Amino acid sequence: MKKKFVPILAAGALIVVIICFMLLGSIIEKYTPSKEHMNLSDYYNLSGEQDVALILDNQILDAKGKLLNGTVYLDYETVCSYLNDRFYWDHNENKLLYTTATDLISADADSTSYYVTKDSHSLDHPIVKADAQTAYIAIDFLKLYSDFSYEVLDSPNRVILTTAWGDYTTAPAKQKTQLRQKGGIKSPILADIGKNTEVTVLETGDTWTKVSTAEGIIGYIKSKALGATSTKTLTSDYVAEEFTHIKKDFKINMAWHQITNADANTTIASVLQNTKGINVISPTWFYLNDNNGNIASLASSDYVNYCHQKGIEVWALVSNLENKDVDTTSVLTYTSKRENLINNLISAAIQYNFDGINVDFEALSSEVGDSYIQFIRELSLKCANNGIVLSVDDYVPSSFTAFYNRAEQATFADYVVVMAYDEHYAGSEEAGSVASIGFVKEGVANTLKEVPADQLILGMPFYARVWSETPVDDTTGADSTTQTSDNNNNDTDETDNAAADAQAADEAAGTSDSADSYQLFTLDSYATSMSEIQKLISTNAAEPVWSDIDGQYYVQYENNGITYKIWVENAASLEEKLKVLQENQLAGGSFWKLGLELPSIWDTIIKYIN
Repeated sequence: MKKKFVPILAAGALIVVIICFMLLGSIIEKYTPSKEHMNLSDYYNLSGEQDVALILDNQILDAKGKLLNGTVYLDYETVCSYLNDRFYWDHNENKLLYTTATDLISADADSTSYYVTKDSHSLDHPIVKADAQTAYIAIDFLKLYSDFSYEVLDSPNRVILTTAWGDYTTAPAKQKTQLRQKGGIKSPILADIGKNTEVTVLETGDTWTKVSTAEGIIGYIKSKALGATSTKTLTSDYVAEEFTHIKKDFKINMAWHQITNADANTTIASVLQNTKGINVISPTWFYLNDNNGNIASLASSDYVNYCHQKGIEVWALVSNLENKDVDTTSVLTYTSKRENLINNLISAAIQYNFDGINVDFEALSSEVGDSYIQFIRELSLKCANNGIVLSVDDYVPSSFTAFYNRAEQATFADYVVVMAYDEHYAGSEEAGSVASIGFVKEGVANTLKEVPADQLILGMPFYARVWSETPVDDTTGADSTTQTSDNNNNDTDETDNAAADAQAADEAAGTSDSADSYQLFTLDSYATSMSEIQKLISTNAAEPVWSDIDGQYYVQYENNGITYKIWVENAASLEEKLKVLQENQLAGGSFWKLGLELPSIWDTIIKYIN
């Protein structure tokens, strides 16, 4: 019997040995580092010989460069996103532009030459290459005007870009080791690291540390393979240019003067007669008149001469709203049309001897934002060359108007005007103030995040809106409407800004009735002057109530079953806004528009702008 069990025992022992070997092999496999080397072209996700990997500040970008005839090119979107957003590509005329403090640099697609204003320069390769989708700019040309360093490597093609200057943590390898794609011995090897090779430490871990090599390879090394860390400082050789501005040695006390026909220029003496302390006037003389950058003009030399005799500067306004047939986008997105517009404005400034240009381009779409800013850059150069002050009118900041890029405006223009009004406007869904103090304060505070105080002018209203709520028959099933109209001749240059909550304003004024929120009515409004508001209050025996929240008086009354609401603009409300100007040490104030104010208002203004 024992002999019969011997084979069974032997077989069992063999099985045990096999299992042990399998377990041992599994253990060995588990703890044996992989020797697989990853192809770096796959690592950088390069799909063709022209592709160039971009490693920016120790991060690999999804975007790729192009290697064309031995020169590295970067696409326009990548350049603007990561290196320098001051470059401008005109895809209509295939022209690359860059604006410095003193010059306009331009290069045509496929050309080896470029111009610094009128001086010609050249490289030994095309400066910009273009296809149907985008433009590609030679990296050495970019470097001429941008704060970055670069190193071009091959096998595979890649560029190491540095824009973040300062201290970096480095460490040497204590021994020969491997740089792996991920933290783990089974992860593919990206590079073999020699003893004493210095790497940049990106993230420190107990077992694995994320590092970057001098060759732009980013991966993980065993933490115990690294020596003591030290600090390496990277500095830039780029010399930033200085931008200068025409700054007045007085607080700006400016008012817009709406001119709709040439005869209106003859009223300047009577218009100024009721004012005090004005040192700048901005007549609405110019507007875009066709899609080629030509302008309509209502300018008058007599007007300018009279103002100059009174010690008042003239900053002529140019608008894009008067001629509804003009496509502002078309004008701004063509370099030749922008140039024509700018030359027309400068020629007019020289011909009529006015002191400044006030740009009031409104209702733009975000798609034209870059072209609009390029227009401001280019206009600023010619204004500076001719001693002409350039000011730009802006909405209060919001997510919808971020493309106006007030910071870049302030870099090139002399003054930026924040139009802190039209909080509620013709078209608002609810009645409310034109410029509550909270709206003004927030508009100023947010603009100051982009514009220096000594360049910021606060725009304030000389008008208010009269809101009417006309009940409708609730049997119609109609909901409360927000149809509004501006049926007053006092055009207020209103724009489509976001409306605040009118119900909250009513509650703040202590005039809200909870039942009102369920009432069905049509909402209308019109803008009118300070004197007209006073007449309405007096005629209807209304009692103004001061609202601390709004920083102004609120009036509500009924007439023939219609409820009227007015957030009053007068000396008291204007003084609250002027305090914001004073507290923030702004460059001055401006007012829309002359003729809508009470003459006594100037006594309040000159207390703050002398």
